[in-house]
Amino acid sequence: MGVPQTMEALRERADFIKESLQKSQIITDNMAAILGSFDHRLSALETAMRPTQIRTHSIRRAHENIDKTLKAAEVILSQFDLTRKAEAKILRGPHEDLESYLEAIDQLRSNVKFFSSNKSFKSSDGVLNHANQLLAKAISKLEEEFRQLLTNYSKPVEPDRLFEGLPNSLRPSSSGSPRKHGDDNTKIPTEHQGKSLENAIYTLPTLIPPRIIPLLHDLAQQMAQAGHQQQLFRIYRDTRASVLEQSVRKLGVERLSKDDVQKMQWEVLEAKIGNWIHYMRIAVKLLFVGEKKLCDQILDGVDSLRDQCFAEVTVNSVSVLLSFGESIAKSKRSPEKLFVLLDMYEIMRELHSEIELLFGSKACIEMRDSASSLTKRLAQTAQETFCDFEEAVEKDATKTAVLDGTVHPLTSYVINYVKFLFDYQSTLKQLFQEFDASDPDAQLASVTTRIMQALQNNLDGKSKQYRDPALTQLFLMNNIHYIVRSVRRSEAKDLLGDDWVQIHRRIVQQHANQYKRVSWAKGGGGIGGDGSASGISRAAVKDRFKTFNVQFEELHQRQSQWTVPDSELRESLRLAVAEVLLPAYRSFLKRFGPMIENGKNPQKYIRYSPEDLDHMMNEFFEGKTWNEQKR
Repeated sequence: MGVPQTMEALRERADFIKESLQKSQIITDNMAAILGSFDHRLSALETAMRPTQIRTHSIRRAHENIDKTLKAAEVILSQFDLTRKAEAKILRGPHEDLESYLEAIDQLRSNVKFFSSNKSFKSSDGVLNHANQLLAKAISKLEEEFRQLLTNYSKPVEPDRLFEGLPNSLRPSSSGSPRKHGDDNTKIPTEHQGKSLENAIYTLPTLIPPRIIPLLHDLAQQMAQAGHQQQLFRIYRDTRASVLEQSVRKLGVERLSKDDVQKMQWEVLEAKIGNWIHYMRIAVKLLFVGEKKLCDQILDGVDSLRDQCFAEVTVNSVSVLLSFGESIAKSKRSPEKLFVLLDMYEIMRELHSEIELLFGSKACIEMRDSASSLTKRLAQTAQETFCDFEEAVEKDATKTAVLDGTVHPLTSYVINYVKFLFDYQSTLKQLFQEFDASDPDAQLASVTTRIMQALQNNLDGKSKQYRDPALTQLFLMNNIHYIVRSVRRSEAKDLLGDDWVQIHRRIVQQHANQYKRVSWAKGGGGIGGDGSASGISRAAVKDRFKTFNVQFEELHQRQSQWTVPDSELRESLRLAVAEVLLPAYRSFLKRFGPMIENGKNPQKYIRYSPEDLDHMMNEFFEGKTWNEQKR
């Protein structure tokens, strides 16, 4: 095929394509016209359907609103129903079923909250007013129920029940006799029992039956929630404070002034102090601890009231107890009060941690401070009494004459006093440290030494009352010996030391030697003189025997009435005298006896054999009366 033919073929194809494109445009235009027609018809249909759609939506919303309204009405009606039921329970009062009554109050509070948050309900104000009035009546009845329940079950605790709560070692004797200081069977426990008391078990008394406590707690919670805290506080305080005060009075606690104490006989006061120590332990360990536990249980959750309630319930009882201690501490000091002051100081120290814990809140600060103040005052008064005692010993001017030279009552009193003080060693050391941080052992040793020295100074003065210098020495020997022997047998020995003991033993021996020198210097009547029988006339020998007889008989008469109470000291003193006198008498009798025996009436001059003298000397220092000697 040539080029012309090819071109022709291409032209034909181009014409065909052109014709085809023209047909396609016509079809497209027709389709556009048809679609345009559909769009117009749909718009018309949509316009026609819009009112129907609006009505359908409104109907749907109306249904939804009806559902919501029905549900709201159902909730409101149920609240009305709950209010009606709660009202019925409340009108019946709390006596029949307290738990149900408390539930009704909770329900009523819930109803009030509901209607308060649904103020749009046109009757809500009326319903709220009615519910609030009903709630106020309910709380008022609740207060009365709380008061009645607390009052009915709050009874004073009898002393016997309190004693049963004590450890066995602290229970009073079955005889019921008052505890008296110094009586081993009834003495209030002191420091030597302290360790056993540390782990002692105390059984708290039942102040209110356990089954009632939860009810009181629930009532208290409702009153607090209703804003009636002050009413709750007053009811609880007035009821429990009164009952606690009655328990304390039944126990035997009484308020005494300083003047009351001053007027009281010592034996009566001593018994009252012993009882007070007992009562303090019972009050703190049993009554106050029990009261704190009860207060915590009933007012649990009402923290704003709990501490203040406990403080005001206990304040009067604490005041009565501590006022007695203050009256004793402020009363006139005297030596016999030192031990009861130490007992009182001990019990306050023993109870210190318990008091700090019990009355640890801010509301109880007054009571905590009062207890601390009493402890310090007792310590101060005890220390001042201690100093007074030392001074009183040195200045004691009692005219009680000890005619027989025995141990003076002051000596035995002071030594017993010091011995008794050593029963309170740890207490005294603690007391010293209240005022002085130095070594308490050294302080106790210093005080004891000063008391001993004060006693010796006084005895020196009393010894000068004797006209017979031999009796002066015997008196000092007896008293210093008693002091040394007592110290050696007591704990004071460790404190004063061996040197003190040895020095004072030498002092005893010095007084014994002085007695022998003063008493027997003339008592030998010249029998010990040197000389031979040939150098002395018979008349001179007779005179010597007569003089010896008179002097010895006078000594025997006098010194048989004197006393050396310690048997060992008495025998050693007799032996010391006999060792000097009897050999001298035997020697004189041997030398000059024959001159008299060969003469007239020898028995007139030689009245005693050495054996007679020995026998008579065994009667020395026995404290015999004149009538006893004549038998």
